[in-house]
Amino acid sequence: MKFQELFSHIGAIQARLGYVFTSEELLVRAFVHRSFLNENKDVGCLDNERLEFLGDSVLNLLVAEYLYNKLPYEAEGRLSSLRSHAVSSSACMRYFEQLELERFILVGRGEAIQAGKGGRSSIVADMFEAILGAIYLDGGLEKAKAFFLSHFQKPLDESLEKPEENWKALLQEFTQKSWQKMPSYKVIEESGPDHLRHFVVAVFLDDSCLAEGTGSNKKEAERSAAKTALDTLRGSL
Repeated sequence: MKFQELFSHIGAIQARLGYVFTSEELLVRAFVHRSFLNENKDVGCLDNERLEFLGDSVLNLLVAEYLYNKLPYEAEGRLSSLRSHAVSSSACMRYFEQLELERFILVGRGEAIQAGKGGRSSIVADMFEAILGAIYLDGGLEKAKAFFLSHFQKPLDESLEKPEENWKALLQEFTQKSWQKMPSYKVIEESGPDHLRHFVVAVFLDDSCLAEGTGSNKKEAERSAAKTALDTLRGSL
């Protein structure tokens, strides 16, 4: 999509968000990836990195407040763990996908190619945080809160009822019980620019590779490898 085309879709984007911007410039900026400006220096717009930075903090605050009120008797450690899952890159990717706005992202051709190799999750996760940051700047914290909860309270509640599995811990428990051995992890591939890394991690039992996993950071790739390994091992029984 070209920069000027994005303006013709502002109404559709706002309808999906359920929020009308006072400053349409903020909304447009939220969809502009740095790589797009590198290839289109004459568009006269800022990229979304500062909005992403702000949106990350807003998201952490909104989720922390929601968990604090929703779970009045949970300990701090448990709340921190739940918040970590709810604000993770994977969670932000799911939030953005739910909004169905990916076709409006302005990204450079080189970055688009990288996204096809596994970097997409990082791009769309960052876009979600940028949108949240833009709404916060445009309408304040209460508007940002209303937007987030109107779209994501249900999946957030569902995640609390069935928290994300700790795949690494489950795999370790399985291998120790079955063979009295602990799995180990090794990064076998690392690619992409600093702001859009892509990792491939293999999980081993002794010298035997159980599975590989990918992610936008090392931890995500390890979790992915652990889940695949555990599914494979359970399926072989």
